[in-house]
Amino acid sequence: MPANFFVDANIAQAATLDKRFYTDPQYFELSKEKLFACSWQFIGSSDLVKHPGDLYPISLLANFLDEPLVLTKDKNGRIHLLSNVCTHRGNILVSEPCKSNNLRCKYHGRLFQLDGKFISMPEFKEVENFPSSLDNLKQLSIARWGKLLFANLDSRLPHQLFLQDMIDRLSWLPIEEFKFQPDLTKDFIVKAHWALYCENYLEGFHIPFVHTGLNEVIDFGNYTTEIFRYSNLQLGMAKDDADSFELPDYSPDYGKKIAAYYFFIFPNMMFNFYPWGLSINVVNPISISQSKISFYSYLWNPEKFNTGAGSGLDVVELEDEEVVENVQRGVRSRFYEHGRYSVKREQGTHHLHQIIAALMK
Repeated sequence: MPANFFVDANIAQAATLDKRFYTDPQYFELSKEKLFACSWQFIGSSDLVKHPGDLYPISLLANFLDEPLVLTKDKNGRIHLLSNVCTHRGNILVSEPCKSNNLRCKYHGRLFQLDGKFISMPEFKEVENFPSSLDNLKQLSIARWGKLLFANLDSRLPHQLFLQDMIDRLSWLPIEEFKFQPDLTKDFIVKAHWALYCENYLEGFHIPFVHTGLNEVIDFGNYTTEIFRYSNLQLGMAKDDADSFELPDYSPDYGKKIAAYYFFIFPNMMFNFYPWGLSINVVNPISISQSKISFYSYLWNPEKFNTGAGSGLDVVELEDEEVVENVQRGVRSRFYEHGRYSVKREQGTHHLHQIIAALMK
């Protein structure tokens, strides 16, 4: 029997997703196209291609979507995101970061401009109706916020639906000044379905029970969630003024003691803004019961690093992993079907489930 993908819009009456979404391999496979291919994904910084001629290969959500792409910067300084697959026989064009004036396939010599347009192909004089637009490399849309780059595999949903509420809310932040810190960037493997990890992130309900250290600096009583179209925001309020943002008077949150802005971008990205900078967490599904969580750190105020809500992130991660892995074991139980939501504390999880239910139908 197929899963019942219905989540009541009224959170007070709603039940959580059908457990088969987390346990049936067919829905894991379906989610690739129905949830991820249409979404926008973080692909890194524009610094990956600093100079004209720079090429940087990307596997978008490796081992899941696993789409081969390549970032290029042409001689005019324009950044392009292209399919990294030759239009002749499907060979991968760029295997490692490098520099070149063009893209040449090492299999049969097909040549492309850095914007993906076909240039030439040996031994093809006799081929009729050639070349055509199909011989160009597919050029994908890129969204940009400061140096942060985002990609989308199709054009059904504009990036504004996913990113604009975050960009507008934090327009006062000099995001272009945030500096990537490779030494603070790491991966965690979690033995849990990707959505279970996201659900845990989307509610502060568990903070007093799971995160003792975080609970000491967060004012849990004033913790709030705001819902947007394909994103939502959790506002973590500080107990101490020293652990909060110094907000300009034109910020919509001016006057609040905000310790952290926790933005979730559907279906798998977390943007955690602290007074010291930004931690981006990308959830990459590996299998129905395993996920890779990649942490990317950007410093803004180094002197505030590892203070307040943005301190001890590795400890918080390990605490979350323990809980989520227990839930992964629990949802497989024959005695579990679904749960209900806290109206006050689980709006974010309810919102995620509504989007999944709508797109999976």
